[in-house]
Amino acid sequence: MTDPSPDALHPVAREQPPFALHLDMRIVFAEPHQVEAVMEVTPAHINRNGVLHGGAIMALADNVGGTGAFMNLKPGEGTTTIESKTNFFRAVPAGDKVRAIAVPLHLGRRTQVWQTTILRGDGKVAALVTQTQMVLPPGDRS
Repeated sequence: MTDPSPDALHPVAREQPPFALHLDMRIVFAEPHQVEAVMEVTPAHINRNGVLHGGAIMALADNVGGTGAFMNLKPGEGTTTIESKTNFFRAVPAGDKVRAIAVPLHLGRRTQVWQTTILRGDGKVAALVTQTQMVLPPGDRS
């Protein structure tokens, strides 16, 4: 898949928060039923073993799933992660590029559940993250 121009993305996907920019992740596809992002594994992302830090994987997945959740909200609503579970399957070496693909498992009035698959550059699954997002009513960001 070729990366779209930023103008072609949904506004929620185009306007990423500062932490997503800090991760150097890039949204490459965004529709209410699926969000995809890529991230180069730089020296800033690795752990003491020289592979992608688990926290970076979780942060990437949380941001991609959260982007999908925001695209499914009513005007004025917000969302926050209330639960996240990660299964790690394979290490990702420094210099690789990961792809995160998030899809909704449940889109309810009060909660949304998103599953994000993290793929290594060779296409093998590195991690699977399932997160629950609580839908916040308009004006409630506490």
